Amino acid sequence: MSDKIIVCMFISFLSIVGLLNLISDDTVFSEEENRILEQKPIFSFKNVLSGKYMDRYEAYISDQFAWKKKWLSIKAVSEKAMLKHESNGIYFGKDGFLLEEFKEPKEQIYKNIEYINYFTEQNKDLDYYMLLAPTAVEIYKEKLPLYAQSFSQRAAINKVEDTLLDSVQMIEVTDMLTDYKNEPIYFKTDHHWTMRGAYFAYVQAAQTLGFDPIPISDFKIETVSNDFYGTFASKVLGHRVTPDEIEMFQPLYERSYIVEYDGKKENSLFEWSYLNKKDQYSFFLNGNHSLVTIKSDIRNGRKLAVIKDSYAHAFIPFLANHFQEIYVIDLRYYHKDLDDFIRENNIKEVLFLYNVVNFSTDSNLIWLKK
Repeated sequence: MSDKIIVCMFISFLSIVGLLNLISDDTVFSEEENRILEQKPIFSFKNVLSGKYMDRYEAYISDQFAWKKKWLSIKAVSEKAMLKHESNGIYFGKDGFLLEEFKEPKEQIYKNIEYINYFTEQNKDLDYYMLLAPTAVEIYKEKLPLYAQSFSQRAAINKVEDTLLDSVQMIEVTDMLTDYKNEPIYFKTDHHWTMRGAYFAYVQAAQTLGFDPIPISDFKIETVSNDFYGTFASKVLGHRVTPDEIEMFQPLYERSYIVEYDGKKENSLFEWSYLNKKDQYSFFLNGNHSLVTIKSDIRNGRKLAVIKDSYAHAFIPFLANHFQEIYVIDLRYYHKDLDDFIRENNIKEVLFLYNVVNFSTDSNLIWLKK
């Protein structure tokens, strides 16, 4: 009899949850997770036969599940009770660090190297640089929980350097960041480096890029937020996490910029409105755009294209003090002819700037060949 009661209760529970999912309005964007949520897939026999429809529907149900936030809190409590040191792919490291395992790169990283080599061969008259930034898990391995594993990012970076054409000058910043690991150079709740971390990478990059870096004493450093919860915090919803601070570096001397994106013109490299939103990292360079053009009052004739992921956003404000024009290109969104763009704007230098985790998996560098 008791078994029948349990079965009935379980079926009733599933029925209630299913009904709630049916009558609840779908959410397009999750502020807590800082991402666009999966929407109901369109039914077609082709998608059903291929299996894509059920895969998409499973992802849709997972994203739109009724009372999702409450269920995540219950999940977090149970994980703590079981003394788990990981949730949703994120390790709970020492001293409040949230860390993501770096897995050994597979096929995609070699494709991306091939795309860069192809692009440089097609445009041989340019100067090329490559900066692959390590993430926090490489610099703070000792913060990982006992027995947690992560593949060496240094080894992956070295492999990229060995495989790239000699025409691409590699900017190695891992040692520099390791030297300053006692400073807040990475967010603890996010996958990005801080602006302070980007500063030390900029100092290291200056020699290769051919300019003298501005001393840290010549910057005004201001804490603009003390309640930043990053992408890793979004993956461990329900767990107690201490927020990060966000620092802003600005030169003590006056410098003017014209920043253009999406048909808009601004005079700042920072967008203050994002500090009142979940996605506070978009304070740097106004977040992701297909193309951002930065023109400064420097008159040295240097024009740089930065092909990048979001690690570049905290780094570019330092570069803006040394180049007359910078063109920030995100291949996730920019799908025009890049060769023509470079020629039309008389660009002579190109910097590829990615974090090594993203570079290992990003499939958008194929646009360098199109």
